Amino acid sequence: MLDRRAHTAPVAAGPARTRARIGFSLLLAVLAAALVFSAAAGVAIGSADLSLGTVARALAGRLHLGGDVDTLTEHIVVDMRLPRVLAAAAVGAGLALSGAVLQSLTGNVLADPYILGMSGGASLGAVIVLTTGVGSIGLLALSAVSTAAFAGGLIALLLVFAIATSRSGALVPGRLILAGVAVGQLAAAVTSALIYFADHNAAGRVLRWTLGSVAGVRWSGLWLLLGGVAVTTVVVLSYARTLDAFSFGERAAMGLGTDVVRTRWILYTVVSLCTALLVAQAGIIGFVGLVVPHAVRLIIGPLHARLLPIVALVGALLLVWADIAARSVLADRELPLGLVTALVGVPAFIWLLRRQGARS
Repeated sequence: MLDRRAHTAPVAAGPARTRARIGFSLLLAVLAAALVFSAAAGVAIGSADLSLGTVARALAGRLHLGGDVDTLTEHIVVDMRLPRVLAAAAVGAGLALSGAVLQSLTGNVLADPYILGMSGGASLGAVIVLTTGVGSIGLLALSAVSTAAFAGGLIALLLVFAIATSRSGALVPGRLILAGVAVGQLAAAVTSALIYFADHNAAGRVLRWTLGSVAGVRWSGLWLLLGGVAVTTVVVLSYARTLDAFSFGERAAMGLGTDVVRTRWILYTVVSLCTALLVAQAGIIGFVGLVVPHAVRLIIGPLHARLLPIVALVGALLLVWADIAARSVLADRELPLGLVTALVGVPAFIWLLRRQGARS
């Protein structure tokens, strides 16, 4: 009887594993198709609603494939809405991926892409330009404000790394989080001082930037954004099995042959640079990097080879539809993107907490 079980167990496991792979592939295909449809809807919906056929003809016209729409419609579709929709998808995917990686590396379920003080440093850099006018030249297709925000995020990251690095050269997760909180609070204090002593219109300019938007993204800056998210995706997917080892703790990862110090440095650096680029282009958009990884883990499980691609697609879908809502809910004005994600993210996060509490 024991021998029969020993022989039938692998046979039974084979079909189950095959079904799991088919189910994952099907889910991946459905989400990818949903993202393509959502992007098309995002291009069509706006102050001047267009049909999907008009969108297709405008794209064909720009590609010299025989589209028959007027120049204004082609400009709206190709030069204004399409880069905005693609930017929303890239920012959503990048934030969700960064949040998932940081939650695994730190072992902190509340970790999000801004936990290392990036948002505070980026905000300070942007506010320096917005309140004082210092610096009027952009860099690498970024505006002056975006360039300053990116530089501020990098400076904050370097300061956090300098504080959190141990004598052995390792990045200690607990110390890293505390350093991120301290640097973020310092940057917030300096930011508040700059706003307080600036002119009366400065607060409004800063508030509009910090609440997040992809409305100003154009093709010149989009390529840098897409490239940064693509590189981040490739790197973190190559470390998927290593991140699985981190789920069991640092000692377990070391026992499985993982170079913990090197892995932490690479992944922290990559996701932090990605976050700095996202904040520089779109401002601070909360809850995507916090809620999406939690929600996907409940459905997919903890294995990162499956978790990370789904997290990226769900994050992209969420921000594309959040951007559609931001410019469609009110007829006379556009809502900040960060406000929309907060209105969706807070109830979702509370629901996730209650569900996890019920399971434990």
